[in-house]
Amino acid sequence: MIQQVVGQLPPESTQQAVGYPSLFLLVSLGALVPVVPTGALVSSAGVVALHQSSPFSLLIVFVVASAAAFLGDLCLYWLGQRGVRSKNGSRWLNTISDRAAPERLAQAQRKLDEHGAMVLVLSRLVPAGRIPVMLACLLGRMPLRRFARGDVPACLAWAATYQLIGVLGGSLFPEPWQGVVAAVGLTLVISGGPAVWRRARARFAH
Repeated sequence: MIQQVVGQLPPESTQQAVGYPSLFLLVSLGALVPVVPTGALVSSAGVVALHQSSPFSLLIVFVVASAAAFLGDLCLYWLGQRGVRSKNGSRWLNTISDRAAPERLAQAQRKLDEHGAMVLVLSRLVPAGRIPVMLACLLGRMPLRRFARGDVPACLAWAATYQLIGVLGGSLFPEPWQGVVAAVGLTLVISGGPAVWRRARARFAH
């Protein structure tokens, strides 16, 4: 069934014309609304790009993904700043706060005090680490410009890491759809595994 669907895919030029804008839109939306599995999207795009004939496909995926992540981060941080400055907060600040567990926020604040904006790089690579660090930056009143300087290498490292996962998965299989399935599965395990482990450990602790 999957092979039949793949066989009916549009030409490569059409895939690129639709795929790159879609990737940008979904990754930026996923950065702004942290429920979309953006890592899996980038890994899948990396698999597809690996099997395309254009020598620049992988580079374009990297540029599109990192730029979209950066734009989404900046928009979310700017919206969060408005909530911090407001006496009544804001819906966006509440959304960020609700997704940052108190212990993760405290840890992020310690790391931010020790390493400054460079902690943003690690936060992008650690599953569920981005939001607590962003909230720590907001509560610490970090200026948007300083946040942006730290977020640039963070988004570049993030895009490169998840694209590499896709490339490794795609290189193991002859068909693109097989690599996509492997890459998505791997990224979901990487992103969801730590949360499952923490819940299991907390349940056994009680």
